[in-house]
Amino acid sequence: MKRSLTGIRPSGNVHLGNYLGMIRPALKRQGEFHCMYFLADMHALTTNKDASKMHQYSLDLVATWIALGYEHTKHILYRQSDIPMVAELAWYLSCCTGMGLLEKAHAFKDASTQQREVNHGVFAYPVLMAADILMYDPDVVPVGKDQKQHVEMARDMAGSLNAVFGEGVLKLPMPQVEEDVMSVTGLDGRKMSKSYGNEIPIFIEEKGLRKLIMSVKTDSTGLEEPKSLDGTLLGDLFRLFATPAQYTDLSNRLQNGGMGWGHAKDELFQVINSHFAESRELYQALRRDEPYLEKVLATGADQAYEIGVKVLNRVRSAVGFGPFRYHV
Repeated sequence: MKRSLTGIRPSGNVHLGNYLGMIRPALKRQGEFHCMYFLADMHALTTNKDASKMHQYSLDLVATWIALGYEHTKHILYRQSDIPMVAELAWYLSCCTGMGLLEKAHAFKDASTQQREVNHGVFAYPVLMAADILMYDPDVVPVGKDQKQHVEMARDMAGSLNAVFGEGVLKLPMPQVEEDVMSVTGLDGRKMSKSYGNEIPIFIEEKGLRKLIMSVKTDSTGLEEPKSLDGTLLGDLFRLFATPAQYTDLSNRLQNGGMGWGHAKDELFQVINSHFAESRELYQALRRDEPYLEKVLATGADQAYEIGVKVLNRVRSAVGFGPFRYHV
């Protein structure tokens, strides 16, 4: 069976953009791929220097994956930092990667433009991400449109290393972009992102969810006047969770007049809340059992190690080193 790999940073609440752009497409592949899902905590360290939050966010993610449908008896879920070999592979890739390629990375350019901290971790972010991918010989990497560059850069780095040390040392994976959900718009009209503070967390309690949905920006068209749902932020969000029939029905009622945006927002709240109600309850139960979540991660780390050490030894042999000898 072909292998699919996906990672997400433990950096706070998982929001609709994370879910629709990356998590849901990845989970759908469980039937046709052997899936590996990892918590990219080493990546999160570029911005999060709070150890307690790092631990909290990591366990939040484990509970999230399971609550949303991760089948841990069939697939692998692990924490990036539990496989330190990935940092070694990142070094080999660094020695074959030009500065010019890294300067093109979206994360580095975005941080520079907004005058945020640009430490070496931010600059070298694509190298570690490439190591995350290449360490496990995946066939596909499900990503949102804005993350496709990382997979392309990983392929470039693997190609550069192969050109120096021999073809086939590293396998070149393919990105798989979910065509119908490339990115999700946040509450302020920009891309949904925790860094913008415009996200809608998927497991926020109902009262908080309603408050966020009611803050969605709409125009000042009067109650009795006809309104167009198409092309609005509310409509874009509604379309992501409603059935085509539900979307058409709401669109027609707004067009006929006599219905305010507040009523439409309430219907948006209802479809989103209904979508996550069952998984929210499961998430809350799982999150209270931290020993269980740690056990899932430990099992996943052992499984990931068995795959990754073979790839690392392939690279070590190609560069003239002996096999990797350490494992706890």
